[in-house]
Amino acid sequence: MSALPSHEAQPANPHRLSAGQGPQTVRELRAALAAVGPDDLVAFNEQLDAARLDAVTDVISEWRHVWALRTRPEVKEATAAALADTTPLIPAADVFARYGLADEPAA
Repeated sequence: MSALPSHEAQPANPHRLSAGQGPQTVRELRAALAAVGPDDLVAFNEQLDAARLDAVTDVISEWRHVWALRTRPEVKEATAAALADTTPLIPAADVFARYGLADEPAA
């Protein structure tokens, strides 16, 4: 077996955003964020405006990933699956009633 990397095509990782996927310019990223969530666009612009020049690529990369998380169906499915296994919340009044306590503010 060789220690050299394989030249065979590797399957795309659904958890990674490749350079060719998604918005390719700052203008495209702004439009994509605005379409998904205007609050995201505001936060992106504020973070980009405040970034040091050597950190601009990190800000852009971070927000491209935010956009991907907001738009990829596999992320939505994973989130829904994770939430499906959670225990439903019980109202406080029901908990108090179960133990014979009144749900009244302290005097």
